[in-house]
Amino acid sequence: MENLKLLGFWSSPFSCRVIWALNLKGIKYDYVEEDLTNKSSLLLQYYPVHKKIPVLVHNEKPICESLVILEYIEEMWPHHHPLLPKEPYERALVRFWAKFAEEKGIAFWMFAQTTGEEQAKAKKDSMEMLKTLEEHGNLGNNTFFGGEEIGMVDLAFGSLIYWLQVIEQIVEVKIFEANSFPRLYKWFNSFKDVPIIKNNVPDQNQLYLHFKKYRNRQMEATSA
Repeated sequence: MENLKLLGFWSSPFSCRVIWALNLKGIKYDYVEEDLTNKSSLLLQYYPVHKKIPVLVHNEKPICESLVILEYIEEMWPHHHPLLPKEPYERALVRFWAKFAEEKGIAFWMFAQTTGEEQAKAKKDSMEMLKTLEEHGNLGNNTFFGGEEIGMVDLAFGSLIYWLQVIEQIVEVKIFEANSFPRLYKWFNSFKDVPIIKNNVPDQNQLYLHFKKYRNRQMEATSA
């Protein structure tokens, strides 16, 4: 009998990536909600290096960092709803775009946490990231990146854009618009309407209140 649990936090897009992957594959697991202001002994035990969520614990062996966890899930349970294509070159492309999401997605969080010139730069960086994905991502005429089924690239970018829409409301600046990114906009609407995705995302109003409070604290700390 396999023992699988996920340590996460309700407002984390990185936790959501893992939740989506597990549910797409139909894998049973126990979810453990962390209090990031008072981290549990479990989290400190399983991820002493960075002490971050998500952490997937499989038979008492911890796997950390969301994209690493997605790769692990795919390798352990490859048959139902594959997250990676079979052909090595196509798999390499998926890993490239997932890494791109991880590296460039930081601009979204900078956009949420800054003001003035810093925020203007974060907005520019965010727009450039989305433009690159719009023009060079492997969407084509497919519903999702690389095909008609949700894969790792969809999970990587879908989590970022769902949260970006909340950030846009908070800072009252729009970035992700249909006329600027028509392919991405169409893709995201298809992605978020998939039942497993739709049923496993935090409520945007709750996210708004949570991140609004967080941003206010950041602004107060900066101006102090």
